[in-house]
Amino acid sequence: MVMAMVVIDLASKRKGGKCPVCSDPGAERYRPFCSRRCADLDLAKWLNGSYSVPVVELDEGDLEELEASVEDDGDLREKDY
Repeated sequence: MVMAMVVIDLASKRKGGKCPVCSDPGAERYRPFCSRRCADLDLAKWLNGSYSVPVVELDEGDLEELEASVEDDGDLREKDY
């Protein structure tokens, strides 16, 4: 009995996609970007704080309300329905 080995080249199966900076086709070497320049521009945006996760600051009243609602939910979970 002869067994054949099948090799699948996953790199050739990947879709290139578009560069998130300039929308040109992405290059495998700089994936998902098209060039080192676009990759560096994106990194600079992260380092300069252009990309950020918005933060909502809570005051004491909000924290107390949140703690009360968590305690109320805990009471509901302890009951058998």
